[in-house]
Amino acid sequence: SYDRGSTFNVFVGKGQLIAGMDKALVGMCVNERRFVKIPPKLAYGNEGVSGVIPPNAVLHFDVLLIDLWNSEDEVQVQTYFKPEKCTRTVQVSDFVRYHYNGTFLDGTLFDSSHNRMRTYDTYVGIGWLIPGMDQGLLGMCVGEKRIITIPPFLAYGEEGDGKEIPGQASLVFDVVLLDLHNPKDGITIENQQVPESCERRSQTGDFLRYHYNGTLLDGTLFDSSYSRNRTYDTYVGKGYVIAGMDEGLLGVCTGEKRRIIIPPHLGYGEEGRGKIPGSAVLVFDIHVVDFHNPSDSVSITVNYKPSNCTVLSKKGDYLKYHYNASLLDGTLLDSTHSLGKTYNIVLGSGQVVVGMDMGLQDMCVGERRTVIIPPHLGYGEDGVEGEVPGSAVLVFDIELLELVSGLPEGYMFVWNGEVSPNLFEEIDQNHDGEVLLEEFSEYIQAQVDSGKGKLAPGFDFEKIVKNMFTNQDRDGNGKVTAEEFKLKDQEAKEEHDEL
Repeated sequence: SYDRGSTFNVFVGKGQLIAGMDKALVGMCVNERRFVKIPPKLAYGNEGVSGVIPPNAVLHFDVLLIDLWNSEDEVQVQTYFKPEKCTRTVQVSDFVRYHYNGTFLDGTLFDSSHNRMRTYDTYVGIGWLIPGMDQGLLGMCVGEKRIITIPPFLAYGEEGDGKEIPGQASLVFDVVLLDLHNPKDGITIENQQVPESCERRSQTGDFLRYHYNGTLLDGTLFDSSYSRNRTYDTYVGKGYVIAGMDEGLLGVCTGEKRRIIIPPHLGYGEEGRGKIPGSAVLVFDIHVVDFHNPSDSVSITVNYKPSNCTVLSKKGDYLKYHYNASLLDGTLLDSTHSLGKTYNIVLGSGQVVVGMDMGLQDMCVGERRTVIIPPHLGYGEDGVEGEVPGSAVLVFDIELLELVSGLPEGYMFVWNGEVSPNLFEEIDQNHDGEVLLEEFSEYIQAQVDSGKGKLAPGFDFEKIVKNMFTNQDRDGNGKVTAEEFKLKDQEAKEEHDEL
């Protein structure tokens, strides 16, 4: 048989062999080798075989058993590893991805997906596989390892495959299942941790910031936002992410952790992407850091308000307050308490982000409130490098400690009493008909010190006075004459600020 390059294939005990060989093969194991001596009466007798075996010849056979099966055999399945958790098993019409080593019964390797470094991907139970493999894969869990032994009539039969597999060969597949889904599957959501307080859940059109670990079903990690030390930021329900993630991120709370399992037709499909193989089921373990909607405004919650609360903050007022600033997940960003000093601003002057200007409106001294500021009213998409992440929702816990009423809008200085009819002459101390910046500054300072006038609080004195002087110095020569000098109420409304 070695010379012919093919095994001898025969049924035992059915008269297809000489009587001696029929007896000699009984009880043999695969890979067992026997030396068989058969007398003429159990071989070809006194006639022999013309030109090959003489009459009354004793025959000697050196036999090596390569394969063995019975027509009543079925597929044999031996599971040698099964995960503790097995939520789903292979059913008819499922699509699976698996690795395998394929050998004959004698251990000879004829094929291996491991050698090709690519899984075998196929539907189960609909005729895409040999019948024995269709049967042998049923009931498997992802991560399970089993040996599937298939008789030839459930494999490639009498003809073999015309390549590596000869006719009548039993096949042994050592299989590990990596992936499993059905084309009818939707996403699966497993809630791992939902905060006790959840005032709002994400909806289509919201903008989310979240961390994630992305793995295949067998646990292979293909991506992680944690490794980049940066959240993944995206709109939800608008096609910015794969369809399964678009769906899986709806209805989440800030701080929620959930697992989203996405079949390939809602992921990266048959082609895959980067480290993600084609037809792969994806598993995302996500942690929602925050979310907002572009239509959101500032949210204000009053935590404490004094019984005497008649003077409310307004644009132009000078405020002193303490704050703790954090992200929605509680991460502390900044605190005036740790610095040991208040934060001081002129409300509405652009000294803080727009959302804080809004959050400090109509507040009385002693009041405490929580102000939640969406990123478009905070630090936007860029954030503040090293301090505030991009697109972050900010939470400020504020206590107003002091309020100095500001001036009417458009004024940097006002008189507390009647204005002198000889104002220019009073400012022009040397009576030369011209007022210099130094004279102007000294006069304004004297009025403020005596209580006759008031400057807008919270601004630098020199800058205010210089601005007032420049507005009066209409020809820009560094001097103000009586002809140039006018009071505020003498000016058209569209003019700049001045006396």
